[in-house]
Amino acid sequence: MEPLLKVNQAAEILGVDPHTLYQWISEHKIPFIKMGRLVRFKASMLEDWIQKRVVTKKPFNVDKI
Repeated sequence: MEPLLKVNQAAEILGVDPHTLYQWISEHKIPFIKMGRLVRFKASMLEDWIQKRVVTKKPFNVDKI
């Protein structure tokens, strides 16, 4: 079983403040695991969430100039 990360650990991995992460949790913007009052994350869930948000550069269309 994959170890579960605490909010502070997940925030560090994501490079955000723990308060920001708590806001995302309350808005259900990020996947999390709720265990009673505790909130935990799987690193693999965070990686998937990040990959889904990768923005690729659109090719430049010369015809529209």
